[in-house]
Amino acid sequence: MAGRLTYGAVTTAVLGGGLTGLTLARLLHERGEEVIVLEAEPEIGGLCRSVTRDGFTFDIGGSHIIFSRDAEVLAFMRRMIAGNEQRNNRNTKIFYKGSFVKYPFENGLSELPPEDRFLCINGFVQNLIAVEKGEVKEPGNFREWIYFTFGSGLAECYMVPYNEKIWKYPTEKMSLHWVDGRIPRPPVEDIIKSAIGIETEGYTHQAVFSYPLDGGIEALVRAIAKPVEKFIRTGFRVTSVKKTGTAWLVSNGIETIPADRIICTIPVQHLLPCLDHVPAEVQAACKALVYNSIACITIGIQGTLPPISWMYIPDKKLGMTNRLSFPSNFSRHAAPEGCSSILAEITYQPGDEVATLPDAALIGEATRMLEEMGFCTRDQVVFSAVERQPFAYVVYDLEYQKNIAIVKDYCTSAGIPLVGRFAQFEYLNMDGVIRSVFDFLGKDRTG
Repeated sequence: MAGRLTYGAVTTAVLGGGLTGLTLARLLHERGEEVIVLEAEPEIGGLCRSVTRDGFTFDIGGSHIIFSRDAEVLAFMRRMIAGNEQRNNRNTKIFYKGSFVKYPFENGLSELPPEDRFLCINGFVQNLIAVEKGEVKEPGNFREWIYFTFGSGLAECYMVPYNEKIWKYPTEKMSLHWVDGRIPRPPVEDIIKSAIGIETEGYTHQAVFSYPLDGGIEALVRAIAKPVEKFIRTGFRVTSVKKTGTAWLVSNGIETIPADRIICTIPVQHLLPCLDHVPAEVQAACKALVYNSIACITIGIQGTLPPISWMYIPDKKLGMTNRLSFPSNFSRHAAPEGCSSILAEITYQPGDEVATLPDAALIGEATRMLEEMGFCTRDQVVFSAVERQPFAYVVYDLEYQKNIAIVKDYCTSAGIPLVGRFAQFEYLNMDGVIRSVFDFLGKDRTG
């Protein structure tokens, strides 16, 4: 990005050059504010980075698509990729007992084996009656919420196995405060229709999604960053943040940049060590926050794939992968002619087996699974690589709300706004990240 410049005091220093930081910088710049973005990595983008190798384009922070219930945010994202957009109809599946079952699971009940179909519909109806009679206690954790909302059949066939596979955390030790609006309760009419084979659709806000034709999801962040490219410093890993009088001093240990204010979009786990005299209680609360890392196994094959958008894999016996996506079905330019692409995602936590497995072992694991599922043979694989991201998913454990409140209160009292997924430590999709920027700047403008 920009070369080394000499800085006087700038109005705002944005810590982090991911989707949040770049959106902040662009909108502040459009307001006429002086801004600088400080990004630790050699490239911008954060979890929204993409790579193109051997003609295959992959997102290296997990699969990303452009959709939203938020009309303002969706319009912004689509405006950024105007002229470089492919729109797709969602065709998403769950791999269940050897079959491709329609997603969401409750909308694909007619495709289940008869005994599982009975378990799901009977469990849903029996639970619904019990809830209405007041015979089921209000849920106190995520696992109880799943049973309370879906009944035992849907819970045990899909919801609990899949969620424990992706979160790598016991569902009974997870909070339920975050599920409202993110995991909707299915209407009873849809459950009955689905069970007898009448077509139903769930999660309709993502039924049509967009994706950049060229450049992967990074094309979105590059477009957002374009007006502020010369104000971005990559390779600047913040090691110290200090307030002196009315000014902030941000240093990487070699160079110090003064600013009137700072906005943090980097993980709070990276911010707090940069501050002096952080109370032990705050440090302990931050250390207790739980998150997942992700390994993305990127695979290019010779040949075609079914027209599936992405696929969930709840069965632990099949392998460690929890989700597959198919970038060549997102964009016709994502793979060379005659080839297709697959992205296998494996979440993990520090100390997990995945954290220490070599790349070759993960590639072997993914290709074995793909062969077993019937997507390709090992002989068809013409490209493979592994990309790892240390911060991928926020995990809402039972102590989350207490711990994040301590961290946020401290940062607020220190005059450091937290914006975005891992600064706020909230499970935000791309649209949620951009909404967090819009909301912050709305409050910022009004004081």
